[in-house]
Amino acid sequence: GKTVLVTGGGTGIGAAVAQEIVAEGGRVVITGRRQHVLAEVADELGDAARFFVSDAGKREDMERAVAFAAEVFSPIDAVITCAGTMGANGVASESDEEWARILHDNLTTVFVTARAALPTLIDRKGALVVVSSLGGLQAVPQSCGYTAAKHGTLGLVRSMAFDYGPQGVRVNAVCPGFVTTPMADGHMALVMKRENCTLEEAYLHVSTNVPLRRAATPPEVASTCTFLVSDKAAAVTGAILPVDGGATVVSPPMLRVIG
Repeated sequence: GKTVLVTGGGTGIGAAVAQEIVAEGGRVVITGRRQHVLAEVADELGDAARFFVSDAGKREDMERAVAFAAEVFSPIDAVITCAGTMGANGVASESDEEWARILHDNLTTVFVTARAALPTLIDRKGALVVVSSLGGLQAVPQSCGYTAAKHGTLGLVRSMAFDYGPQGVRVNAVCPGFVTTPMADGHMALVMKRENCTLEEAYLHVSTNVPLRRAATPPEVASTCTFLVSDKAAAVTGAILPVDGGATVVSPPMLRVIG
């Protein structure tokens, strides 16, 4: 019965989150910058879903999105931020424009969305889940902007959990590893070319040292997100939860030791 606002809801993890919310009996408003993909997801989900075209990093857009959700369903009970993009440069080769874009898409979007939603979340003692990344816990090679932005999202989560917990708002983060999404498929293209393998084999290749030996699926990440905004997680706030098949338990130096 909850109303949930999902940024980046047109593809990948965001679309899977929207599907999970509706499957669990909730209502969802998905946002993003591409109307056609948002419309496809919303149409598939029927009367329990609506879409709102917006940039999650623009204050006016997100304030209107929050108001739109209240108009079509009810004031929002939860927000799940899935908007984000990748970058591929080290500091020495990162341009000012690319640095600004990556921080906007991955960090500013979380800040702006949270700020727009907090008055309603405080009023309804709601929940916020930030989809971060293993890039928030570890360095992603040659991705300085992405690594910095995703580390920043975890700082925001801790800050908001501390500041707004006394007002009944819960704030948590999910840190996926590789997930079989269109964005990750782009990374796999490099592996496919280098290893002369299929897409499926590429995902297995990058998961060689992951305990579960595979990438996660969007529905698996979505289930974790919806749990965190549900009443079943009523005492969980400030948590940073990896959804990575166990990748964070592996010690890279020891892998070299054991061969």
